[in-house]
Amino acid sequence: MKILVVDDERSIRNSLKEILMDEGYDADIAEDGPTALALVDKEKYDIIFCDIKMPQMEGTEVLEKLVAEGVESAIVMISGHADIEIAVDCIKKGAFDFIQKPLDLNRILITIKNASERTALVKDNNNLKKKVYGQQMIGESESICHIRQMIEKVAPTDARVLITGANGTGKELVARSLHQQSERSKMPYIEVNCAAIPSELIESELFGHEKGAFTSAIKQHKGKFEQADGGTLFLDEIGDMSLAAQAKVLRVLQEKKLSRVGSDKDIEVNVRVIAATNKNLKEEIEKGNFREDLYHRLSVIVMQVPSLDERKDDIPLLVEYFIGQISAETGKQPRPFSPEAIDLLKNKHWTGNIRELRNVVERLLILGGKTISAQDVKDYVL
Repeated sequence: MKILVVDDERSIRNSLKEILMDEGYDADIAEDGPTALALVDKEKYDIIFCDIKMPQMEGTEVLEKLVAEGVESAIVMISGHADIEIAVDCIKKGAFDFIQKPLDLNRILITIKNASERTALVKDNNNLKKKVYGQQMIGESESICHIRQMIEKVAPTDARVLITGANGTGKELVARSLHQQSERSKMPYIEVNCAAIPSELIESELFGHEKGAFTSAIKQHKGKFEQADGGTLFLDEIGDMSLAAQAKVLRVLQEKKLSRVGSDKDIEVNVRVIAATNKNLKEEIEKGNFREDLYHRLSVIVMQVPSLDERKDDIPLLVEYFIGQISAETGKQPRPFSPEAIDLLKNKHWTGNIRELRNVVERLLILGGKTISAQDVKDYVL
């Protein structure tokens, strides 16, 4: 564990450093706020002890800057003035704890223990978010860079987005990225696969139902729109939604209110809707399968996700990423792909896109040799 001590009194910072090192911790010291901020830019600290009364820059200002920069360290404020208002103010501004001088060894060690547990929870939470929301979009091709640029521009707005592209291209990753980079990122992100829900249940799933609304409605149920209130609702494969459900979705988008199945009571909702489809909705409109007015409501911004065949230069990066991901999941040592194997993968026609590539990488890691060779690709893929 790495700890930073920030205090303008040399005797205090040196003594605290010696105590921490005697306890087996790796400790650095800084005599003022600017020096501390410079160190934090270079090093990652688990815990930062920071004095409040310092020249040049007050400890509270250091705290505010660290919090604003998103530093994940547990910040413990220390002060020789027993002022409860100062302590409360520090906690409100993001400090983990407040310790009064003169410093007590047992109090310090207990604080470190609690802070280390908090740091572990933060790391676990960040890992969980990565699993839930997926990793960054992998690739440096022109088409994928264009998608990233669009996400950066569109995400901070509340504009509705229609994501189009073939199966397996990563439409759901684009939707999650839009949510994570939006001002709604701390609110719910709810995903609905419209193709996976039977047409007779889609309305109940989206808008909820009251107890007794139908035979199996044994209790009240909040639909996906209500669950996503304040956040983002991702309607995947919206081209498969029934016309009746489309009409109700249109009403919610227009009026920002809904009524559960079996109720005539209106419920207001504040939801950003992102939709995706692998179908050509304009053709579906001509066939009478999709409402034109709903299409125009959903397609304020249209984002076309490129197929893997359109971004084959990204295959080496994607393979490297999937090797690391699969090895971490299985606990096995990562194995490299030979340049010849990569060339064969780049020349392949990818009907299943990114999803197919991941499956192929996993198959080759299971069946191939210590280094995945061109022959392995020929034997197990082509």
